[in-house]
Amino acid sequence: MKPGSAPVSLNLPIEGMTCASCVARVEKALARVQGVEKVSVNLATESAAVTGAALDAAALAAAVSKAGYATPTRSVDLKIEGMTCASCVSRVEKALRKLPFVLDASVNLAGESARVSVVGGSEADADAALVGAVAKAGYGARRVDAAAGGGEAAEVSGAAEWRRAAPVLIGGLLSLPLVVPMAGDLFGRHWMLPAWAQFLLATPVQFLLGARFYKAGWAALRAGTGNMDLLVAIGTSAGWGLSTWLWLTAAPGTMPHLYYEASAVVITLVLLGKWLEARARRRTTAAIRALQALRPDVARLLRDGAEVEVPLAEVAAGDRLVVRPGERIPVDGELVEGHTQVDESMLTGEPLPVSRSAGERLTGGSINGDGRIVMLATAVGTETVLARIIRMVEDAQAAKAPIQRVVDRVSAVFVPVVIVIAVLTMAGWLLAGRGIEPALIAAVSVLVIACPCALGLATPAAIMAGTGVAARHGVLIKDAQALEIAHRVDTVAFDKTGTLTVGKPRLLAFEAADGAPPDAALALAVGLQSGSEHPLARAVVEAARERGLAIGTADDVQAIPGKGVTGRVAGRSLSIGSRRWLEEQGADPAGLGERADALQREGASVSWLIEHAEDEGGVADADGRAPRRARALALLAFGDAPKEGAARAVELLRARGVRTVMISGDNRGAAEAVARALGLDEVVADVLPADKAGHVRRLQQGGRTVAMVGDGVNDAPALAAADVGIAMGNGTDVAMHTAGLTLMRGDPRLVPAALEISDRTYAKIRQNLFWAFFYNAVGIPLAAVGLLSPVVAGAAMAMSSVSVMTNALLLSRWRPRQDGRGR
Repeated sequence: MKPGSAPVSLNLPIEGMTCASCVARVEKALARVQGVEKVSVNLATESAAVTGAALDAAALAAAVSKAGYATPTRSVDLKIEGMTCASCVSRVEKALRKLPFVLDASVNLAGESARVSVVGGSEADADAALVGAVAKAGYGARRVDAAAGGGEAAEVSGAAEWRRAAPVLIGGLLSLPLVVPMAGDLFGRHWMLPAWAQFLLATPVQFLLGARFYKAGWAALRAGTGNMDLLVAIGTSAGWGLSTWLWLTAAPGTMPHLYYEASAVVITLVLLGKWLEARARRRTTAAIRALQALRPDVARLLRDGAEVEVPLAEVAAGDRLVVRPGERIPVDGELVEGHTQVDESMLTGEPLPVSRSAGERLTGGSINGDGRIVMLATAVGTETVLARIIRMVEDAQAAKAPIQRVVDRVSAVFVPVVIVIAVLTMAGWLLAGRGIEPALIAAVSVLVIACPCALGLATPAAIMAGTGVAARHGVLIKDAQALEIAHRVDTVAFDKTGTLTVGKPRLLAFEAADGAPPDAALALAVGLQSGSEHPLARAVVEAARERGLAIGTADDVQAIPGKGVTGRVAGRSLSIGSRRWLEEQGADPAGLGERADALQREGASVSWLIEHAEDEGGVADADGRAPRRARALALLAFGDAPKEGAARAVELLRARGVRTVMISGDNRGAAEAVARALGLDEVVADVLPADKAGHVRRLQQGGRTVAMVGDGVNDAPALAAADVGIAMGNGTDVAMHTAGLTLMRGDPRLVPAALEISDRTYAKIRQNLFWAFFYNAVGIPLAAVGLLSPVVAGAAMAMSSVSVMTNALLLSRWRPRQDGRGR
């Protein structure tokens, strides 16, 4: 809102006020903001009414934050129609940012969308004002629900594709008779049509098919700016007008040289370029459409014992749903009846089905295998994993990379500069005495070739293609800034548990005492542990199953807090516990003491299987020491095994010249054991959760660009502190919300793959910007000196946009190899 205009009012919600002094503090903070004329804060409604002629929502929100309170904001997604170049993007953003309640606006030319951050006011009023501002700038807008996947939901039908192509076909048919005589001249054939015939063919192209350029160009003029449409409209109108003037003023019986074919062909080529560009743009959103297609239209609700088909929107959390074999799971939930194999490949990229039994989670969008199951819905609508994935991909595609902001500044002055160059070109030719015709044609060529379409598409097209192909292969890119920075990463810091390791203990070693059969001793241990849910107990049971041992049961089982568990198996009195408990019972380690020490130095946790003698009295030894009533049968060494592919991931990162660091809260022995196994460069162990971010900052202070990879709540501060945060998809929601990238499979090999797709995407951005500037840097001077005709200029301009989109789409061929390297 410009100073001096009529005062406007803005209602700001305020969070955190508790008393009258809070009200006074907020009023004082807001009153200091420039442009504010009146402030009234209401504690009951937790809001502030602000009036002024030049309100700045961002400044108001910053003032409230500085006073110690919060101003809730929300995002509004708009579909923008009619944008054709980078100048259009600048104008739409400018129009949206003028609204007093808008904090920021980001417009994406390739996605034909806008993401607007707003504060205060009712949702309906805000939506109406946003749409109205875009309309006033000369474009169409409508609100879309990005959270539910409000983008283009389906491929364009064949009939719709033909309708889009019709103007190009009609333009080609009308322009062809104008172009063919030019080709005939090369062979000495004079097929030139009469002037009246050329006029009849060119005029519908100019004013009917080209009406869109006049409409958009006029809107740009009314808004005091310029765009591609204005350049095309001015250039082709000049060519058509010159031809008509030459025809009408020619001497009777003479045939002047006309330029109808130039105007008609330029418009046809521009339409062709926009059609090809639109087709390519739809391909960049293929990942979104594929994800949206995973949602079934209906679900089978279990109601009073009967199956009832209901629309997916009617399913609520707590409902019981039936999913038949081969059907898609409609929402997130928990399996309550049945057993099945679930195909989650479209969500995680993991090709193999995973087994699901009662009590285990199910993810909406995955495919039920061979069993009829009943599930309990736990998350529906926009709260499902699939909806969050779609939202993350859309957010990344709508966001602007930092490099795009430089392009936006160039685009803001591009069209006015081009018009000035065209005027100077025409003036130069006239001053040189070359006449009005060549002067006008040179100026038209400058206007036509300089359209900044490619400039506006260069960055967003590459980002949309890169984030789309990454999503299809299990790498979710949350924001464009992370994507742009990732290619510069030279240090990757890993959490250990759940990131590089499986996250659950495994039985790494089982060694029986001399004279004890190993399988028999393990059978005793698993019998004692079979009824326990302790992680170490489950590891023993799993090891026994892998060896094919029968799992018995124990009697008189008793857990001793801090020590272990006791019980009877096959009539034998046994216990499993720590070394301290072994020593407290005076048990003989049976020659396994040194081996236990070695395993502990390697980071393993050691437990002992102990057998208690039936003779409670015992007999003292020759030295008079206390009688030994127990002996060790075996030692059990537990550890968290590295994930499959973790070593390969580290190897690939080192091949890229990336330094690898582990930052773990585990003890140094365990951390160094994993680091040695994987070949990590540095280990930082015994780190408190709050200190992980400090170690990341230490690396950054050393001049490193750091990516942090983690999966837990305790990793969130470090993920936020890193230049690029990478969350494992099997981790917590907090980690995934904090990180810029999420690996859906939780596979460490996707870390080098994520850096690789960043490399490829940023390379495409650089290539696209090079070609966009190259076309203009070379084409404008050539057109100005008369070396390019309007037809050639039009073809070059159309080709620039198509080449940028095509180059970006080459990213869709990228595939992460099984060893983690992209190709």
